[in-house]
Amino acid sequence: MTTDQESSMSVTETGATIWLTGLPSAGKTTIAYELAGRLRTEGHKVEVLDGDEIREFLSAGLGFSREDRHTNVARIGFVAELLAANGVKVLVPVIAPFADSREAVRKRHAAESTTYLEVHVATPVEVCSVRDVKGLYAKQAAGEISGLTGVDDPYEAPESPALRIESHQQTVQESAAALHALLTERGLA
Repeated sequence: MTTDQESSMSVTETGATIWLTGLPSAGKTTIAYELAGRLRTEGHKVEVLDGDEIREFLSAGLGFSREDRHTNVARIGFVAELLAANGVKVLVPVIAPFADSREAVRKRHAAESTTYLEVHVATPVEVCSVRDVKGLYAKQAAGEISGLTGVDDPYEAPESPALRIESHQQTVQESAAALHALLTERGLA
């Protein structure tokens, strides 16, 4: 075996799940993809588990009842933990509106000794409704949909997240840099 082969084999990537929770249009996915690009440039294995893609491919058929939302979060948490346990930095920009659902994911990670960080993208609903990336706030205001998280359906903000990002007060790059700094502090970047 050559020295290069030995050194590449001895490097073990530390995986982690980084769950970005917040209201619709808070900036979760945008921040996740910005950070993912930076981490990949640094040589990390990274996956983004986008909530919309998960709903289409892994949780198709689930609605938005509390029970269905819990099932969706549990499924995402399972996949995230599996990837993280295998050395991947898993960025999860998913609303996950209920504290008990997020806590169940945290406990699953703890039981497997896998790092889990909860990040609150704390953008006020007034800012999110102006951004309205998917048109959800406009549809809710027009009476076309109901059950919009943070408007007519509850959102339980994390009480003590690993990081709180106020995306309405900084650029996407600054938000991603703050999250990168947390990962660096924790020995993950």
